[in-house]
Amino acid sequence: MRTGVDFEVSGEQRGRLEAIADGGNSKVKHARRARIILLTDDGLGTMAVAEGAGVTKATVWRWQERFMEAGVEGLLRDKTRKPGTPRTSEETVRELVDLAARPAPDGETHWTVRALAEKVGIGASTAHGILAAHRLAPHRVRQFKVSTDPKFAEKTREVIGLYMDPPDHAVVLSIDEKTQIQALGRTQKGLPMKPGRPATMTHDYKRNGTTTLFAAMNILDGTVIGR
Repeated sequence: MRTGVDFEVSGEQRGRLEAIADGGNSKVKHARRARIILLTDDGLGTMAVAEGAGVTKATVWRWQERFMEAGVEGLLRDKTRKPGTPRTSEETVRELVDLAARPAPDGETHWTVRALAEKVGIGASTAHGILAAHRLAPHRVRQFKVSTDPKFAEKTREVIGLYMDPPDHAVVLSIDEKTQIQALGRTQKGLPMKPGRPATMTHDYKRNGTTTLFAAMNILDGTVIGR
């Protein structure tokens, strides 16, 4: 449990929480909050509670604190804010926007809303609203490719022509890279995301020449004749 948050769940409270969490007429948000407290009372850590309830760590901490302050009743109502009070601090908004415009973490192709929200300590829905307000879409990428091959057009016509008008008894040889290896390096440098414009990247990756698949196919009827 988070430092500074400490509570005990009585038998009566646990009965109410179980009824809320499993009740068919309970609101989804109330059931989720009750489940957070029940999992906490079972002795689970923050990450396990978050996974079990399907929420972020920040959400777990928020409702643990609310239960400590107001008990079960505190889970069934949302705190009201003074008129004009922002939902999220400007500092947090700037942090999220700045983070979204940076390259994704190592091993990831792009930032997700949940990853950004967890990084700055806010809810995923709040992060989604901030990104939408700033017209940022980390999950969208516009692909491009500028070939430097002087014979690119000629080669393109030859490849397309093979499929559009194949010669008699044609054989297609298909070669692919080693399976289950994610290629993250692009052949050309892309441009970062800006408000109203997604990030850009080439449609192809840097290839390392490792192959495992080899098949020969009759292009007329699609029959595989060799592997």
